[in-house]
Parts: sequence; structure tokens; C-alpha cells
Amino acid sequence: MLMNLETLDWDEELLGFFNIPRSMLPKINPSSHPEAYGSTRTSRPLRAAIPIGGVLGDQQAATVGQVCFAPGEAKNTYGTGNFLLLNTGTELVRSQHGLLTTVAYQFGDSPAVYALEGSIAVTGSAVQWLRDQMKIIKSAGESEELARSVEDNGGMYFVPAFSGLFAPYWRSDARGAIVGLARYNSNAHLARATLEAICYQSRDVVEAMEQDSGVHLDVLKVDGGVTANDLCMQIQSDVLGVQVSRPVVAETTALGAAYAAGLATGFWQNTDELRTHWHESKRWSPQWTDEQRTQGYAGWKRAVERTLDWVKVP
Repeated sequence: MLMNLETLDWDEELLGFFNIPRSMLPKINPSSHPEAYGSTRTSRPLRAAIPIGGVLGDQQAATVGQVCFAPGEAKNTYGTGNFLLLNTGTELVRSQHGLLTTVAYQFGDSPAVYALEGSIAVTGSAVQWLRDQMKIIKSAGESEELARSVEDNGGMYFVPAFSGLFAPYWRSDARGAIVGLARYNSNAHLARATLEAICYQSRDVVEAMEQDSGVHLDVLKVDGGVTANDLCMQIQSDVLGVQVSRPVVAETTALGAAYAAGLATGFWQNTDELRTHWHESKRWSPQWTDEQRTQGYAGWKRAVERTLDWVKVP
């Protein structure tokens, strides 16, 4: 949090504010460079000094692994929480709608590529809550089967703001809520509402990204454990109104780090070559009507409003 996004160097004003001597900090390097940053030790298990040619943060690595190299391309990683990044190219877009501006990657001496990032606190962990606290399922995989047993959420919305809401709301005063309950609602409706909550929270971030960048997504690339839930990915496509694409290689973070190292060593020549190695496992297309999508999202927004101002924040 001390780097100046424009200069890609330590920010003098921030160093002064926190009283941090520049001499304490390492040199900031590109994500990938022919001059290796160092090498591994020769101890087990590698038993050899292997050059380190790529260094990427978690979500930046997943972005590279999903070959989101063109402005407007986006990926969403579904784990305990969700992390959605949109490539904005060499243009540094300052968010006005609750997102973070970050460096996506920089390869060699090429200009840095920036991204807008939206972090969601509770997505996959909401399914874990159904399993561990509510005990309505025995495994995360059962959530799909249970949710499929009903046609829709039965008017029920679940906002899993267990510790507040992250992007794009940033409301620490919010707490989780289940709203719209009727006598006929069942645990199956709750399971479906939980999957929908994952998707609606992602739409909140996508909406903010479109407002900041002016880019309307054509397709959303997805990865992470929750993407094994086919119903959830179908709902994601329905909620967004765009196609959702899952790659063959699910471990996109590790893959992206490998891509960066391969570019540094010349194993791969450029990002165009990396694109040829990306293959799709499955794609989902929207099945909801525009009316269903509009009404569903309006209900979600009303549900979010009910979670706000629940606790007093200093």
C-alpha cells in the first residue's frame, strides 16, 4: 500500500506520512523479467538452484492464468470470497464506485497493465455456513442438488453480510439477513438463495466496473472451487446476462505464475502464444428473460438495504 501506481515506485508522501525510510524497502520489479530475481535454494525437494523469473500476487496471477490480456477482459475467482478483476489496459482508471485500482501485471520493459478489482467477503463460505452452522447439507456439493429441487428462490433473498459488505458497498455496519420469507419456503429455497447471493454480489461488482470503465462485459471467465457447481454458474450467467466461461485448468493462480516465469525465460515468446494454451471446459449462456433479470436484481438490492445500519460503527 506504499507504491505509487503512476510511477511504480515507492510514494514519497506515504513514506513520509508513515515515517518509513526508503532504504528499508526492496526495489520494485516487474511481474516478469529476463533478469531473474534470484533462485531457489538447493535443499529438498528441488535439490537445484532454479531461477525465479515471475512474481505475481494471487489475483493478478489468476488474471494472467485466465489470459485476460486485453482491455475489457475480466475474470472472477470463486473461493471463500470472490475476487473480480477487469483489465483496463495501460490506462490507470481511478474508481468512483467502490472498487480498487491495481497493477495487473508488467512483463519485462513493457508498460504496466492496470485493473479494477472488486473483493467480496462471503461467497463460498456462505455455502460452508449452510453445511457447518445450519447443517442442511452434509457437503458443499449437495447445495447444487438441493437448490435444483426448486424452480426459483421462492421470493427469498439471503445477504451473507456476516462481517459487513465489501465491494462496492464497503459497509462495516451491515450484517447478514434472510428476507422475503413465506410459509412455504424450505431449506431448498435457502440453498438456492445462497447460490444466488454469490452471483448477485458479483453483479454488484460488475455494475460498478461498467460505471467506472464504460466497458460492458461480453463474457466472464471464472475459476475457483465454486465453479464446480454448474447450477451456480448458470445462475451467474442469468444474473449478469452474459456468457460465463470456465477453463480446463482450474488452478489459474499457479498457471499464471508459471506463465510469467515462462515469458521471462523465453519458454513462451509472448502473450499471444499463451492464449493458444488456454482451453475452455464449459460455457453457460443466459436463460432468464430481461424481466426476470431486472426483477431479481431489484429484489436483491432491496434485501441489501435491509442489512445496513445494523450495528453501530465507531
